[in-house]
Amino acid sequence: MNKVYPDAQAALHDVADGATILAGGFGLSGNPENCIAELARKQVKSLTIVSNNCGTTEKGLGVLLSQGQVKKMVSSYVGENKVFEKLFLSGELEVELCPQGTLAERLRAGGAGIEGFYTPTGYGTKVAEGKETREIGGKQCVLETAIRGDFAIVKAWKGDRWGNLVFRKTSRNFNPLCAQAGKITIVEVEQLVEVGEIEPDQVHLPSIYVQRIFQGTSYEKPIEQRTVRKRS
Repeated sequence: MNKVYPDAQAALHDVADGATILAGGFGLSGNPENCIAELARKQVKSLTIVSNNCGTTEKGLGVLLSQGQVKKMVSSYVGENKVFEKLFLSGELEVELCPQGTLAERLRAGGAGIEGFYTPTGYGTKVAEGKETREIGGKQCVLETAIRGDFAIVKAWKGDRWGNLVFRKTSRNFNPLCAQAGKITIVEVEQLVEVGEIEPDQVHLPSIYVQRIFQGTSYEKPIEQRTVRKRS
């Protein structure tokens, strides 16, 4: 059971116009940089992208926005991207804002085979408009539906040839959730190892959720904002 592909181009060969893509990462941490670069090279259009945020103006998923490849974004935070703001205000980009915890749970539900759930988050706000509501345990709740994607693009620190994965720090936030909810999950790793080299207790996401994996290269790991002070 060898799921290894030689590179991003091979792993993303069948991503076509109109696809729904779940993209891991938290800010620019844990971005699937190689996958994003390949999508930009392929020039696939009319994408629906589900991601906690949409990178920055010049980094991460923001590159796809700048090239006009994205039709719709489902996100919880978009404040670091000027292109996003411009496209949204001009009506060129459809946007579904979703509270961060709700977005995480919608992805988790998609991977777990749960079609929907009730949450008090967002009740009485624009988030709840057009959605079913009901009182549960004395709280007014909103019905939220699961999210699934045609593809999930994911970045892990280490993975084996079967697709057992280990994440590092902040990058563990949304990457595993996206991986579970993708029909075809494509993972890029910094370290690709043989089966058995990862201790079972160290596996953060088992291989059952992964269809393709490849060794990533040339990682920039950019930082969104850096604030420094003069040495005293």
